[in-house]
Amino acid sequence: MSGAFEAYWDRAMGGDHAGVAVDPQARRAMLLTETSGRTRAVMPPAIAAAIGWSDGAGSIAEWRRRLAAAGMALNDPDALFRWGGGEATDPRARRLDAEDAAAFARFYAAASEQDRDDAWVEWDHDAVFGAVVDGELLCAASLYRWAGTPIADLGVLTLPQARGRGLARAVVRAIAVHARAQGWEPQYRCQTDNAASLALARSSGFVRFGTWEVAVDD
Repeated sequence: MSGAFEAYWDRAMGGDHAGVAVDPQARRAMLLTETSGRTRAVMPPAIAAAIGWSDGAGSIAEWRRRLAAAGMALNDPDALFRWGGGEATDPRARRLDAEDAAAFARFYAAASEQDRDDAWVEWDHDAVFGAVVDGELLCAASLYRWAGTPIADLGVLTLPQARGRGLARAVVRAIAVHARAQGWEPQYRCQTDNAASLALARSSGFVRFGTWEVAVDD
């Protein structure tokens, strides 16, 4: 582990603190609850002013209450994972290139709209990996780099008929290893109630870092 992942989240959350911070660099209100037990919230000055908040004004529970009262409730939480390390050893997973574009288009069309929206796997992302079995692309993952950061956020999508065969694990491991080779920090996110996705993250070599919530306008 390089420490760059944790350093990014320290910056994003307004520094190494506990409680609620007002940070001019923050673009939105966010809450990060780490597996260590530390909970941090951050927001830009404009939101702080809108909810009548100053540094040290109260607890995170009070911060949540004021956000909700202002129509900025926190969204459903994401489980946040960092890469724990490992090797990619499954030959079924490889990087996709221009020659795979047509196969990816067929794969994408075969997936349901809900699965596509949940996974957010796109051909034009920074890297795309997949598992091709008997000439058919059955699983794909893509990396999307967060601008100006070391974070490479990944999504993975497997066609229903190909689930339970270890393809997603193979592809996720391969793309995570690729990300680290580029000097990026692979990040895996999913809804906290998605048991299958949580299990995939762990089996692929990711380690739970915490739970992330972002305020959205009602």
